[in-house]
Amino acid sequence: MSTQPAPEAQPTDAPTDRKPVVALVFGGRSAEHVVSCATAASVLRSIDRAKFDVLPIGITAEGRWVLMADDPEPLQLTATHTPSVQGTSEVLISTDPASRGLTVREPGDVPRELGDVDVVFPLLHGPFGEDGTIQGLMELSDMRYVGSGVSASAVMMDKHLMKVVFRAAGLPVGPYVLITDKEWQRDKAACMEPVAALGRPVFVKPARAGSSVGVSRVDSQEQLEAAIEEARRFDPKVLVEAAIDGREVECGILEGRGSDLPRASRIGEITVTEGTHAFYDFESKYLDDSARLTCPADLPDAVAQEIREQSIRAFDAAGCEGLARVDWFYSPDGTLTLNEINTMPGFTPSSMYPRVWDAEGVDYQSLITELIELALHRRVGLR
Repeated sequence: MSTQPAPEAQPTDAPTDRKPVVALVFGGRSAEHVVSCATAASVLRSIDRAKFDVLPIGITAEGRWVLMADDPEPLQLTATHTPSVQGTSEVLISTDPASRGLTVREPGDVPRELGDVDVVFPLLHGPFGEDGTIQGLMELSDMRYVGSGVSASAVMMDKHLMKVVFRAAGLPVGPYVLITDKEWQRDKAACMEPVAALGRPVFVKPARAGSSVGVSRVDSQEQLEAAIEEARRFDPKVLVEAAIDGREVECGILEGRGSDLPRASRIGEITVTEGTHAFYDFESKYLDDSARLTCPADLPDAVAQEIREQSIRAFDAAGCEGLARVDWFYSPDGTLTLNEINTMPGFTPSSMYPRVWDAEGVDYQSLITELIELALHRRVGLR
């Protein structure tokens, strides 16, 4: 199976007298706003300016779309700097399918046109971005965009619905308990009772969030209610999952060109330095050096091949497009358990998704180019 990007080709309605204009959209209303800003900093720094013109558009934490400076430095996430989208130049997107243009409005000034956008790269994580909402807006506008469509984005963002889809496709998922908002309001004790059957520890998660935001490891019954309340701060729908005894391994998927099959990367592995964090949480992902990402993972060839094949199955079962990172647990007895699919995975050069493709010989800039070109060739409308 080839893992190299396909040769360049122009979509039938691509501009011939100018470079395609790529709108990088980042920030957003979710708790992963800062992670999205960090992703945008990396893409701004690395995107091939010889091939694409770039339009940086930030979404504030309140939901306003603003025109940003083409400068990655203020968007860097470090232990001492938390980036955020700020600005007064409001960007308006047309929902007229005949126009793919953007308008910017400055306080006290006449609105001005920014010109047509050929593809949107939504570097958004979490609700109001990765969950089908912005994808729906792009569909209304007949605007091409990087990544999965409305249904795959929405379903894969919801960890409960994701497991329902994977089970229906015959893919292995771990035991879990779902706690809805109304169930919790009616009877907290009844919600917590079935959790005992999952054993200890368990992981309590917002059903529709990422980057380990709001996730807690629970080792005793006394910790459970507080963990559920913490998850509910980010999502009223909560998932409690049994801990899986296994190595955390991940596979990157790239959509195939045309009718070609999806492409699977080598397998990466995440390990957290013992004694630093209870699990792979937000701090270990973004703020310190306690997490180690290894690629290729030290796995038997047959196991690595099985993960690649099953990851493509999961990608297709979910109806994903463009890209996805498929996360697995590999247990000592050889069992594979599908944890989740991330339709807009962490995308800095040090994140696992770019790392596994770099191991295949696809460097960060080439990966960005391939994703944009896949979007440029995407059929507009129902697919």
